[in-house]
Amino acid sequence: MIDQPTASDFAAAKQHFDREGYAIFRHVIDADLLQEVNAHLDWLHARYPHLRPENYNHELVRTDPFWVHLISNERLLDVAQQFIGPDIGLFASHYISKPPFDGQAVLWHQDGSYWPLDPMEVVTLWLSVDRSDPENGCMRVIPRTQTLDLQELEARTDVPNVLESAIKEGVVDESQAVDIILNPGDVSVHHPNIIHGSNANTSPRRRAGLTIRYIPTTTRIVTKKLWPSAFHLRGQSHPEVNQYNPVPEYVEGEHMPFRGAVKKSAAPTGSGN
Repeated sequence: MIDQPTASDFAAAKQHFDREGYAIFRHVIDADLLQEVNAHLDWLHARYPHLRPENYNHELVRTDPFWVHLISNERLLDVAQQFIGPDIGLFASHYISKPPFDGQAVLWHQDGSYWPLDPMEVVTLWLSVDRSDPENGCMRVIPRTQTLDLQELEARTDVPNVLESAIKEGVVDESQAVDIILNPGDVSVHHPNIIHGSNANTSPRRRAGLTIRYIPTTTRIVTKKLWPSAFHLRGQSHPEVNQYNPVPEYVEGEHMPFRGAVKKSAAPTGSGN
């Protein structure tokens, strides 16, 4: 049984986040749900064999009932609420699953540089599926860089990397980097402006994690089309700001089975007379 964080735990984490740009919560997700997350990664690998496992991204969320079930987990939302308030939407979610020996790096960047959000009020929860440490390419942050403006990016294809871009050389002082070491079920939280990245995984162990980008429902997703991973999750939706996708229904044989999945009702037959 996982203990619920106390008000003082949340307060201490928020103080650390405000000062350093990141925070860590231990034992957020229980073993049963983690088992399903691992099964989901296997299911995604079989369903999308053309994608590298670092690139199961937000485009896949809209039609995936388990994914929406996972990011709607009350304990994850309780953590997010400490940073963005009680009215919560999903902006994006992305598995970065670095395979053994071959896992790609994520070069130094700030998340906000890539996102069409106005204002840039958003928080990222990084759910550790595996043990994540320096050996297998854990996330690294440059503390207190959340106070910086968004830095200019440059294309980077000289080394294999997930984003194929990075902050220009000379900006990042790597000597200040802190390794975010997590166990399965732990969650780190980081600010959209903090400089962070991760090294390649050359170890014999996988390093899988799920990023979840939560926004207050007053933050606008600036797009002409319905954003594929926009879901209203808690509190008021503010429909004048964003449109949200309906929660996808579970269809047996089409989606990964999971605890709590409700099968789609069969279509009615006959005229009803």
